[in-house]
Amino acid sequence: MDLRETLSVAIDALKANKLRAILTSLGVIIGSASIVLVVTVALTSKTFVLSQIEAIGSNKVWVGLVQRPDRPQPMSYEMSLADVEAVRKLPNVVEVAGTREHPMSMIAGGAERPVNLVGVTDGYQAIRRLVIIRGRYFDDADMEMRSKVCLITTQLAEKAFGQENPIGRPLRLGELTFTVIGVFRERVETFGLSDIQENSILIPFTLMKYYTGTEVVGELDAQAARAEDVASVAVQVGQLLRSRHPAEAEYKVDTLRAILGAARKISLALTIVLIVIAFIALLISGIGIMNIMLVTVKERTREIGIRKAIGAARKEILYQFLIEAFVISGGGAVLGILIGLAIPVVTQFFLPGNLRVPVSEWSVVIAFAVSCSTGLFFGYLPASQAARLQPVESLRYE
Repeated sequence: MDLRETLSVAIDALKANKLRAILTSLGVIIGSASIVLVVTVALTSKTFVLSQIEAIGSNKVWVGLVQRPDRPQPMSYEMSLADVEAVRKLPNVVEVAGTREHPMSMIAGGAERPVNLVGVTDGYQAIRRLVIIRGRYFDDADMEMRSKVCLITTQLAEKAFGQENPIGRPLRLGELTFTVIGVFRERVETFGLSDIQENSILIPFTLMKYYTGTEVVGELDAQAARAEDVASVAVQVGQLLRSRHPAEAEYKVDTLRAILGAARKISLALTIVLIVIAFIALLISGIGIMNIMLVTVKERTREIGIRKAIGAARKEILYQFLIEAFVISGGGAVLGILIGLAIPVVTQFFLPGNLRVPVSEWSVVIAFAVSCSTGLFFGYLPASQAARLQPVESLRYE
């Protein structure tokens, strides 16, 4: 009997027990679909998380003076606009901005509200990737002329002006009155972890001198040309500030690279855990295949004896039952992979337009290979047992 006839006999045996074959392959279907879905969900979540972090500014380097409450810190420790210009001249730096925060109170609608006044220099919008909802951002004339203009957050605009258009409206902060020229928001939600809060008001940095008496830069932001340049730019900025200030001054230089690295590691760990769970599902399905095949061998003992009596070799019996196990696991793998691919395609229509669901080709290959290997591995024992049966004993079996 050749391989084609062995295959035909195996298929006929499965057709005779369709319900049993379908139920046996159910575990493989679930396991294969789980592998594809797990990898797809892991890739989608990883892409989404990393895009959210990178939208804040993956190439951003920010530095601030480390405050020491236990000892006095002279003004020579503080960063200045001259430091901002010096950092701008560093290689691989494409944009620099300085900020200074100052708590204030706002009078709107006859009520006084606490606000956070943030003085910003040129380049702040580009580095922080602020989105202007209404109006405009500061121009060069606003910075040079120290214009009494400001930008407010969308939350603050709603509290202060309700549904009215705030552009061109006066806003009183302390002893000064500003004109609102724009309403802005962050490109991505940072949940209060950035210098922009719900009650933040941006003004030209040149105006901060009226409130603080000095032009001290509280935080210096630099943007590297490429993500690969972030580490070197961070080192250069730290060295530059230490060379321009007393040796006792201490500055903390931060980047998002560490956060990005941690996010990638967490995503990888979760993916591994979920894949292990999917493999456990396949393991259970493999045990089910072995159990059913053992029962099948027992039920078909007389059939095996007849085939051996008419000349079927041990290898042909082995191949017959291995093919049955392969068809059950392979068919289940194909159906499970199709289900795993269909779910992301359908889900895509209900997701935001900027979020894509990537499907890994490797997940399909791995799901098929592992499922088929599981079927063959757990099907070998029943097949080997069937091949070892003696014809005389098999013919006597009732």
